[in-house]
Amino acid sequence: MTSPASTDPAPPQLSAAPRPAQGPAADEGLARRLRALACTAPLHDLDARKANLAGEYTVYAMAEVALSAIDLITLNMDFDTGADHEQIIARLLPRVAAQAPERPAAEHERVARWVLENLINVGSVDRGFRAVYGTFGTDGVYVRRDYDFKLVEEVPGYGGGVCLRTTDEAVNVLVGALDTDVTSAQIAAEVKLEVLVNRGRLADAQLAAEQARYRTVQYAETLRKTLEATRRNVRAVDWLHTVPDMIAEALDHVADRYRHENAILTNIRRVRDEIEADTVADARSAEHKRRAAELVDIVKDCIRRHTQLQSRLLDAGPLFRAEQDRQAFAAPTSYTGLDLYGQLVAPTLPLPVEQAARVTDAFFARGTGLRTPASVRLGDLVDLLLTPPVEREHLGAEMPEPDLIATPDDSRFSEEQLANALRLLDLEHEAPRRLSGLLAEARGIDADLPYLVALLAVHAASPPVGTAYRQGEERLLFAVDDGTPLDDPEFGGADLIVGTALLDAVGMAADRTEAT
Repeated sequence: MTSPASTDPAPPQLSAAPRPAQGPAADEGLARRLRALACTAPLHDLDARKANLAGEYTVYAMAEVALSAIDLITLNMDFDTGADHEQIIARLLPRVAAQAPERPAAEHERVARWVLENLINVGSVDRGFRAVYGTFGTDGVYVRRDYDFKLVEEVPGYGGGVCLRTTDEAVNVLVGALDTDVTSAQIAAEVKLEVLVNRGRLADAQLAAEQARYRTVQYAETLRKTLEATRRNVRAVDWLHTVPDMIAEALDHVADRYRHENAILTNIRRVRDEIEADTVADARSAEHKRRAAELVDIVKDCIRRHTQLQSRLLDAGPLFRAEQDRQAFAAPTSYTGLDLYGQLVAPTLPLPVEQAARVTDAFFARGTGLRTPASVRLGDLVDLLLTPPVEREHLGAEMPEPDLIATPDDSRFSEEQLANALRLLDLEHEAPRRLSGLLAEARGIDADLPYLVALLAVHAASPPVGTAYRQGEERLLFAVDDGTPLDDPEFGGADLIVGTALLDAVGMAADRTEAT
């Protein structure tokens, strides 16, 4: 009789080679979950550190108070301003007092302030949190990375005060997601809300409505940061293609959400009216009525926030033009800077490499300035050597790719008008002329042309002679005031003498030769 062991197939041989790391998609999913877990760590740390407080504070659930604080700040901050610090403390006190009603009010206020200060992370230098997690690179090597984030920020408010704003990470902790697309999450939350309302599940619909409102706040925060960057520097934001596309997309988003939320509001009111028409007044009907009333308030708040967001989107264009005028026509600096093109690039480009190298070597040797040593004391050197390096993404954060469209040209003057104005001011082979005569001739060609001629003439009253000379310009438009008043039906001021000056090309060539 053959034994059973002899009839079974041989077990498969296990490979001794190590199992390779999973692909980048699976590893990115793990990294997202690790970052989501890191955002909740400061809340759990509150309950772990409450034993260090002087007194008996174990009765308080600090994580619950922290989530309530994040909720209050998110719902009370506006598009332009944040939430008031003392107002948040006052609204936190009832929740803290409910956990320990027999404790004194001073202790309740201390717990609320302690939780809020820890959410801001007052004790740290940059008032942020850091978590370390590991991922696998393209070569399969395990790499540790730093994840820096904040939950609550202190930002300047009106009147020189300080207000509070929650970050994207805090909103993600509140709704239970991380790094999700704002638009898709908003649409999904509202579709879920509509389905729950139609099915009469008002308790679940209230939770979905609150999540939709948090996503609305997060979308408005993204737009606010873009407008703040424009106020700091209009050149840092692409207002030719990127921002107009984003504004158009956001306006479409607001219009779709507004129609969707009004439909949801109609369904909620229908459910509420059906409950009120029911003759049987039991506890379940009363609960449904309360849920329906709360849902009406939440959806109304969502509509109000979308209306406010729409008004900010419509004001974005005038804001850009105002900031462009303010930053472009700011008062010039009192000192004269180096003209790299006229003094270095233009004279050096025609030279051979051997001669040009001597010029560029001399310029960069004296133009870089002094170099301050990284550490001037032994203590600084020790801190520099013992500080771990900050892990950064090799190529930085991934930039979104907007759907670009061409913007219409809203210039006041056309190319034909500019050509006519330059033709009138081309006085190289003519004697200088009065501005009044130029305006009269321009008025015979086009009704708007005198405005462009006057603008160019006023600009020529203080011509940049030095810059034009260094850059090799052969002629320059100038205007001189000899005290004659301007006699014109549309313009006032001085009747300037406008002419064209020829620059010394031989002198410019000689200066370039001496510079080399």
